[in-house]
Amino acid sequence: MRAARFPMPAKTLLTLLLSCAFAATGHAALFEDDEARRAILELRQRVDALQQRSAEDIRKSGDDSSQLRRGLLDLQTQIEALRVEQAKLRGQNEQLLRDVGELQRRQKDIAQGVDERLRQFEPVKVTVDGLEFQADAAEKRDFEAALAVFRSGKFAEANTAFAGFVRQYPRSGYVPSARFWLGNAQYAAREYKDAIGNFRLLLSGSPGHARAPEAALSIANCQIELKETRPARKTLEDLLKAYPQSEAAVAAKERLSRLK
Repeated sequence: MRAARFPMPAKTLLTLLLSCAFAATGHAALFEDDEARRAILELRQRVDALQQRSAEDIRKSGDDSSQLRRGLLDLQTQIEALRVEQAKLRGQNEQLLRDVGELQRRQKDIAQGVDERLRQFEPVKVTVDGLEFQADAAEKRDFEAALAVFRSGKFAEANTAFAGFVRQYPRSGYVPSARFWLGNAQYAAREYKDAIGNFRLLLSGSPGHARAPEAALSIANCQIELKETRPARKTLEDLLKAYPQSEAAVAAKERLSRLK
């Protein structure tokens, strides 16, 4: 920036110039009037020119200072606006990070929920009455629910539950056991003929089943209740031949002895 130059007072400048002029001609003859007037006018013009130049320099200096101040103010305003924008962007970035984190947590929860629901439909290995097989989760749930009803002594409801199970899952590995408990529920409800039918289905379909000897003994018990003595004896004798080492065979011998 150009340094400001302040004008000298006009009278002082004029006096100085006149002194210089007269000093230069101290030993010369005095100016004539016309020459003196011209010299004074020239000096005045020179003073005016100097004052004008000084004023112009001051004005320009002031203009430069004002322009610089305006530039600094504009720059400060821009910097402040950038700071505000940066803070806004930082806030948006933090919100985006929170949103992404929340979405990731939701995705994880959804994936876990889907896995759990899929596992509900996946076959599981079960062992019932010594028989191991694969069963759907729904099969396992329904069989265990029907068995719980039977064990609670609600035989009519157990009858309905096991009959429904056999119809819904005819190829299930639970079917032999379901028929056994269905027959027992019917026996408890005095539905002997229906019970005999389910026990026989168990024997014909799965003669090697762990419940087969008990099913044969239960058929004889139903026949005894129906006063069918001869068929009951035949059933007990067949039981002894087919399953001589079973606990049911011990009970069959005892019943045979009483039927004689």
